Amino acid sequence: MIVVAGEALIDLVPRGAGALAALQPALGGGPYNTAVALGRLGSPAAFCSRVSYDAFGEALLDRLSETGVDVASVQRGAEPTTLAVATVGVDGSAAYSFYVDGTADRLFAAPSALPSGTRAVSFGTCSLVLEPGASAYEELMRSAAAQGVFTALDPNIRAGLIPDADAYRARFKSWLPSVSLLKLSAEDAQWLGGTPREWLAAGPAAVVITRGGDGLTVFTADGGEYAVPGERVEVVDTIGAGDTVNAALLHGLAVRDALSERALAALGSDGWTELLGFAARAAAVTCSRAGAEPPFAHELDG
Repeated sequence: MIVVAGEALIDLVPRGAGALAALQPALGGGPYNTAVALGRLGSPAAFCSRVSYDAFGEALLDRLSETGVDVASVQRGAEPTTLAVATVGVDGSAAYSFYVDGTADRLFAAPSALPSGTRAVSFGTCSLVLEPGASAYEELMRSAAAQGVFTALDPNIRAGLIPDADAYRARFKSWLPSVSLLKLSAEDAQWLGGTPREWLAAGPAAVVITRGGDGLTVFTADGGEYAVPGERVEVVDTIGAGDTVNAALLHGLAVRDALSERALAALGSDGWTELLGFAARAAAVTCSRAGAEPPFAHELDG
């Protein structure tokens, strides 16, 4: 079981040009997309979050269940669902503005235990910014790491939600001793400051940097550095691409029985190159269609 902890929300995606283009609601949120992608790839997965009782919340849970993701750990609340308004650039890149005040996912409380059979827990995005939920997710991260559970982190920076950048950067560094695998985009890395080697020295066994169409690079604690190019594809938009990478990495590690820091160290050049290539192919499929629509396993055969 791979548990994904974090927010579920509704993306409002423009269906046309201009500030007043019609907005199409789409199920989203970085952790939510990761959970859906894991389910589509065939990994046993569970979602750990707090979701509204409103119609959007019901739709979010329905899709998880349809994808085979366990929702028994999802908390519920009467507050509304978070909304994220997307702006898609000419190159397909997406930027967001958020409507988060008084929403259900902010009131997440750390559970007393993880689901039975948990092998890894994945964290990231808005859930680690918005209080009081952020402190609860942080508590869960630290407790999982203390129990020896493999932890993955994708900070997926949304700068508009972070009131004190320096405080967040310091908090990010404080998480690293509890992180097994750190994945982040080149843009996030630049915003956070520091280098992969500095982050590795603080705790993670591997750091994966994504560079959009230019591919992925992993830096490992034993001094390794392995890279693969991006997959060429006609980009519709990049919504959910990074979340798909998260899922592909975790799925690939699970298939290789490598969800431990010791196993990560044993992957070597061939293992990492194969895994990164798989993640690049998965992300390319997501980029080839509108919204966060990660691939199913059969779409990546071969």
